[in-house]
Formats: sequence, structure tokens, C-alpha cells
Amino acid sequence: MQYIRSEIKILDKRIREPRKFIQVIAGPRQVGKTTLVGQFLASYKGESIFVSADGIPAGDGLWIEESWNAARLRLRTSKENELLLVIDEIQKIDNWSEIVKAQWERDTRENNNIKLILLGSSRLLLKEGLSESLAGRFELVLMTHWGLQEMEKAFGFDANEFVWYGGYPGAAVLRKDEARWKDYVNHALIETSISKDIFLLTRINKPALLKKLFELGCSYSGQILSYNKILGQVQDAGNTTTLAHYLALLGEAGLLTGLDKYSTNKLAVRSSSPKFIVNNTALMSAQSSYSFPKVFEAPDIWGRYVESAVGAHLINTAPKSGAKVFYWREAENEVDFIVQRAEEIIAIEVKSGHKKPNNKGLELFTKQFAPKKYYVVGSTGLAWEEFLRADISDLF
Repeated sequence: MQYIRSEIKILDKRIREPRKFIQVIAGPRQVGKTTLVGQFLASYKGESIFVSADGIPAGDGLWIEESWNAARLRLRTSKENELLLVIDEIQKIDNWSEIVKAQWERDTRENNNIKLILLGSSRLLLKEGLSESLAGRFELVLMTHWGLQEMEKAFGFDANEFVWYGGYPGAAVLRKDEARWKDYVNHALIETSISKDIFLLTRINKPALLKKLFELGCSYSGQILSYNKILGQVQDAGNTTTLAHYLALLGEAGLLTGLDKYSTNKLAVRSSSPKFIVNNTALMSAQSSYSFPKVFEAPDIWGRYVESAVGAHLINTAPKSGAKVFYWREAENEVDFIVQRAEEIIAIEVKSGHKKPNNKGLELFTKQFAPKKYYVVGSTGLAWEEFLRADISDLF
């Protein structure tokens, strides 16, 4: 029996409602977007058409209109009063958002009760098209990397396996053969995400620099690193503005996030050095010389994996709760994660093997900003395994 993610309930509720918004399902590669829609369509009782732009020439904008006309014909000849049209990999068609806008508005004028689901593996292109042409016409169903509870239920992972092998469902079956697993993650996931979701869809003047930034970000996940220090470690240097842009693209692709420093001064936020956090710890492990059994022999290294898993959990779940994630640091005092929702903030400190034992960051931050709550995650506080099963809303 296939595991069904919770987003299917959101999709089902919205599709049952009268036609009003386009439903857009977006997220990183290999998190189950197409699978989820397939599961939904298997139980959907009405008329539906599923088409994919995969393999369609990018300049063939007429393909969308042809697919839509086929849906209109099906609706007219069926006994149903509505039809669901699903278009996968929509971002691969040039000017897709303008074409979708024109067809959607035509159906509105002609009272064609065609509901629409769009899927895309590139949040970069989807975001651009949605904000420019379809503003006010869509709702987003954001699918992120799988969490601990999902990997436990679907694949029998334990917490340690999840921290090392991460939350890629397609790679889970390979974890007993680690060399094969690493090869799959590196080539089928990392290389594909960078080459197809970034290089082909966004103008990148220094591709080698972006790749090196990703590699450095993974190796320094859980650490703060200034852009100037990054420039000192790469040959194709560029500048700090270019690095910040490339880091933002990696974040949009669901690969690597650069957290900003928490501050009430917006200028200080924009000028802060990023704290690297991988969006999925598999991205660290696949590039590591360590193996799963051997990493436990290096407590400092394992501690960074645990902290990265906590950070990834926050990054992946925060958008669903309307929250944002930061870090805080003043001199040598640091708090690992600050989560802000509206006017409320919580502070989270992860106690792991690579940390200085006498860090007073949490105490100083609490005095200065008075967070609603604070948590110590690790052996001296809330177990990290328990934290990875928690919902952000519950933390507040």
C-alpha cells in the first residue's frame, strides 16, 4: 500500500469547492508531487485529463491550448458538469503563465466548469510566472522534503537513519547499499536538480561557482560562513552579490538555504553572513567520505548532522505555519535557530557534539528579545528525535 502524504487532504477539499482558483502544486524534485496527484485522481469520481509537458518542445505554446481544447470537448460530450485538467511540468513551456491565464479566463467567460491543477518541479519558474501573470488566480499547495514521521511510516526508518539518509522517498529503498544510494542521490537528484531546475531555467554566468557554493554549503551545513570567506575558497570568484543570488536560487530549488541573522534592524538582516542549512540531510551524506556506521565514531561530525536535520525540519515546515527561520549571533554568543511567526518568536538551541559547552547565547538572546518560548534540543533538554516529530505550530 502506497503512503499518502497529508497534502492530499488539502487538494481534495479545494477541488470539491466551486471553481474559483487554480491549484498549483510546487516543491523540490523527488518529493512525490506527481505521485500525490496520481493518488488523488485514482479516487476522483469526476471526469479528468492528465497531461505532461515533459518532452514537449519549450516553444510549443500551442500544446497547452490544444490540451485545454481537448478538455473542453470531453466536458461537452460527457454527462458530468465539471472536468479536472491536470498539467504536469508546466514550467517547461515558454510563456506558460500567459497562456494559462488566457485559457482560464476564457473558461470563466464561457462558463466552462474546468478546474485546473498545475504541477512543476521548478519553484523558480513557477514563482516567476505565478507572480507576474496569475496573481490572485491561484492557491499554492507546497510540498517539501519528507520528515521523520513520514519516513518512519512509509519505509521503517529509525531516527538515526533519517538523519543520515534524509527524506528522499525514491532513494530509501537503496539505503542497504550505501555506495549505490550515494550514486543515486548525487546523479539522479543533486545533478538533475542543479542542471534542470537552475541552469536550464535561469541565466547563470558562473555555473562552476554555483556548484562550488552548493558543495561548500553542504560541507559547512550548520555553520555561519561569510561571503568573503567563501570567495577565498573558490577560484571562479565572482562577488558577494553573485553568491547571495546563487544561494537564493539553491534555496528556491529546495537544496541549500542560507539563513539570515535575526535582528529588528532590517539592514542588519540583509548584510548578515548566512548560516548554511541543507534542506535535506541526504545532500550532506551523499557527498561525505563517511559511511553510516562510521559517522558515529566522530561525535562532532554526527552533531552537525543532527543540527542540520533540526534546521531542515524547521525550514521545510515553517512556510506551512506562516513562520520564518533565522539564527542569532553576537560576538561568540549564538543561538542556532530563531523562528518568527507574526510578532512572536521562539529560540532553539541544539546541544550536539561540535558545540562549545559554555555558550551563553540563549541566555543573552532571551534577555534582549524576550522570546515567547525557548527550547534546548539534545541530550540536556528535549530529545532531538522528539523535536523532529513536532509541528512548528505546537512549539509556539
